[in-house]
Amino acid sequence: MEVSQLWFRFVRFYVQLGLYFYAKKIRVVGIKNVPKKGAVLFAVNHPNGLLDPLIVTTNNPRGSYFLVKAAAFKNPIIEKILNSLNLIAIYRMRDGIDQLAKNEEVFNKCYTIFNRGKSLMIFPEGSDCRDRTIRPLSKGFTRIVYGAIEKYPGIQIQVVPVGVTYQNASQYPSKVALHYGKPIDASEIYANNIPSKSINILKKQVSDQLKTLCVHIEKDENYDAVLTKLNDAQVDFTEVKKVQEMIRTSTFPSKKEASKTYLKPLFYLIILNSLVQYSIYKKKAKKNTDIDFVDTFRFTFNLFAFSFFYSLQALIVSFFFGNEIALFYFVFSLLIVFIYVRLSPANTESSS
Repeated sequence: MEVSQLWFRFVRFYVQLGLYFYAKKIRVVGIKNVPKKGAVLFAVNHPNGLLDPLIVTTNNPRGSYFLVKAAAFKNPIIEKILNSLNLIAIYRMRDGIDQLAKNEEVFNKCYTIFNRGKSLMIFPEGSDCRDRTIRPLSKGFTRIVYGAIEKYPGIQIQVVPVGVTYQNASQYPSKVALHYGKPIDASEIYANNIPSKSINILKKQVSDQLKTLCVHIEKDENYDAVLTKLNDAQVDFTEVKKVQEMIRTSTFPSKKEASKTYLKPLFYLIILNSLVQYSIYKKKAKKNTDIDFVDTFRFTFNLFAFSFFYSLQALIVSFFFGNEIALFYFVFSLLIVFIYVRLSPANTESSS
């Protein structure tokens, strides 16, 4: 196995372990829909920043490449790390008109990925947004798919829509549902239609599936009222089919109080044991004013800071009390976080 593959698998395992201590539950449905081999494009909705690709990547049998905002690659060191993890920078208008020309090289990389029978992950809504609705899809992902077909005649590309639904993206810990849709044969669509019609057909089929794979509320004058009723009823949004049926029939459960937590003492114990890193986190979090990146920052910071400081604290304990006590302390530190994550209630967003 190549060094790059080992590195990718190690990082994926580390992130997966981090999510195990971060998310109350990740429910995966339709994994059998993922083609075992051949070129695949995963078209994913985008409600929660970096957490979306991390959750999909760590719960997917295919090791995918995926497109990320070019802004994430500004630091040269970070750029090398991201490139080693199969991330590819994609440029948008806000990056500057002169930067858009670089996308031609990006598209060619994607064509090569497909030609090698690999998979690619794309967020066709274009940006992340916490609204419980599937927004209009950009045609960028269709350009990549059909561009590859044009460059490599005879290539077969399957498009798999993927729906990500959070119980409450702002809450820690939160439940998450991941639904894989049925593969769409993009090559067949392209072969049987003129290019402009092929684009619209593929966009519609992906959009239609995404609206069934996650909780979708039409963004009209009734959106806020429907969302409020669902939040007031404390529905489990990760039970996507049940919630979709409520929306379809306009039948909503009665208002229900949010579940109370009796784990506050455990939470304060975790904070006391994590005082240094928690203080750093709170200071850095104040500078992050974008609510859509609250969960992203919280997870990425904790993924590295907590493992580092718990290890450092265990080393200090070892110096004073010996290895056995240090090992007990380290396991205990992880255990109380695990218990808190698994037993905390997963409530909806506040409607007040």
